[in-house]
Amino acid sequence: MKVSVGSRLNLQAARTFQSISLIHRRGLSTNVAFGLSDPHAYCKYFVQKHDYDSYLNSYFYPRALQRGYFAIKAFSVELSMVQDNVSNAMIGKMRMQFWRDAVKEMREGRPPKHPIALALHETFDNSKSTAYHLKRIIDARDAELQTSSFITVDSLTSHAESTSCTVLYLLLSLLSLPSSTLSHAASHLGAAQTFATLLRALPFHAKHGRMIIPAEITAKHSVSQEDVFRHGGDADGMEDAVFDFATLAHEHLNTAYDMLKAEDLQGRDAEEGLPVFLAGVPVANYLHRLEKVNFNAFDPKLQRRDGLLAWQMWVAYFRKRL
Repeated sequence: MKVSVGSRLNLQAARTFQSISLIHRRGLSTNVAFGLSDPHAYCKYFVQKHDYDSYLNSYFYPRALQRGYFAIKAFSVELSMVQDNVSNAMIGKMRMQFWRDAVKEMREGRPPKHPIALALHETFDNSKSTAYHLKRIIDARDAELQTSSFITVDSLTSHAESTSCTVLYLLLSLLSLPSSTLSHAASHLGAAQTFATLLRALPFHAKHGRMIIPAEITAKHSVSQEDVFRHGGDADGMEDAVFDFATLAHEHLNTAYDMLKAEDLQGRDAEEGLPVFLAGVPVANYLHRLEKVNFNAFDPKLQRRDGLLAWQMWVAYFRKRL
């Protein structure tokens, strides 16, 4: 008997719900104390709570590697949230120093008692390459504590290379896929992810007095930051600035997919790397929805989850067509 895509998703969701229910019945929450008893469950629940798109993406990784996937993603999400979870930059820097020390201790075979660190330690072989990528993400998020704004598109792209792209490199490493073509494609996908994520979070950042579209773009359209902070999407020139920024994200996404097509998705490396590149489906989904609201990034509809996203990811996976 054939099982529909929706039925499979419902079954998987039910299993996850059972796990979470068990956690709550025991009176536990997703805190460090619980995480120490089951680091991988902590990472999975942490990603599900804070990065649902990535949680959906996990189903397309080989079952044996899903724990590693959640460890990498939890680390990335944890660091990306520091800026918004601390009262001042000094406390944020202390958090970043903890993670620098954690990477060093993991390499020495004595990871600190933090669930994400323990899960990462179990996932990787403590190689220099892994430590380099983890420290690169930490350094980029540390720099972000000082300023979350970027003057040029190139400076933001460089930031994306050290954050989203580096996470994708770690995921390719998890799948044992060292292909230079896949890494190059991942660099463009990471840039598209970063740009789309910032656009999606534009209302949140504006509310906190931060302009995350590079000044190079806002200046081109004479956008006033104060006007955006006060009037959101109604600010003069804002929709044009969002259009330009979204266009750049779309170009990076298309470049990544074109490179994959050139590599041939039927080839072993490209096919095995498909789970990594499915991360582009939520990006394409958001950009399409943004276009439908005439590039008003402040439209409330964009803050809601699209119920079709899981289906779109399944279709892309089984058709091997991104």
